Amino acid sequence: MYTWHKAEQLTASALEENKPTEIIVAGKRIGLLQRQGKLHAFAALCPHAGAPMCDGWVDAMGRIVCPLHKYRFDPTNGRNTSGEGYKLYTYPCEIRDDSIYIGLITTGL
Repeated sequence: MYTWHKAEQLTASALEENKPTEIIVAGKRIGLLQRQGKLHAFAALCPHAGAPMCDGWVDAMGRIVCPLHKYRFDPTNGRNTSGEGYKLYTYPCEIRDDSIYIGLITTGL
């Protein structure tokens, strides 16, 4: 189950198309990507070496490219598409009245 958290620093209309942007939500570093009318949320650090994913870029296929070793990740599911076997954690996200909400797993009972 998820607990939804509003991204206070940014609205959906302020996001630039195809530009990874980092925000903090409930103390977590989250990357956001607006691409072709869809919003994607993912872990802000590369699962391989911890590089900041939002310092990278989006390639022609819409994959997020890590700035350190150029590993490529599909923002829809976090799958590593360049063959190294890592997975970028992704989060559910929604836009409600131009506000961005990120779903974080609820811990505890």
